[in-house]
Amino acid sequence: MTELLRRLKALWQYAVPHLYGEPGESRSARVWRRIRIGIVVAACLVTLQSVLLVLGAWRNDRQIERHLGVAEATVLDAGQRRSTIEFVTPDRITYRPELGVLYPSELEDGMRIYVEYDTNNPDLVRVQHRNAALAIIPAGSIAVVGWLVAGGALGGTALIERRGRRRAAV
Repeated sequence: MTELLRRLKALWQYAVPHLYGEPGESRSARVWRRIRIGIVVAACLVTLQSVLLVLGAWRNDRQIERHLGVAEATVLDAGQRRSTIEFVTPDRITYRPELGVLYPSELEDGMRIYVEYDTNNPDLVRVQHRNAALAIIPAGSIAVVGWLVAGGALGGTALIERRGRRRAAV
């Protein structure tokens, strides 16, 4: 058990970057440290993107709920990530939102659905009874995969750097 903890601690020291250089740090060690910092920054950006995705969906939902309108719509073109719809408002104006409908999963061409839209901006439309909670799992998955990839990349850079140090010592 002690040996395992010692190895994990050694891996932690190699893989996790620190922002400052060691006294007498070689040029290659500085480059590897900066690469590891870049990997962590990229993983943080992916996580930030995921958080912003959920916050953006929540913001859109709040905007729709502030000026709620409900209408029956026809699905013109159904896709996994974007579905085009057409609906008529109570004042008999037909809208085809350019960006499609929010939360378009499980829609099929020709379906008749109810949508909720922002009466001040009818291009902001979501499928009725769907909300930002549907964005949490995909966004969380992106963040988790981002950190798994970053962890693998950090481990890989640590191994490559370690092999390089061994070769330089020989």
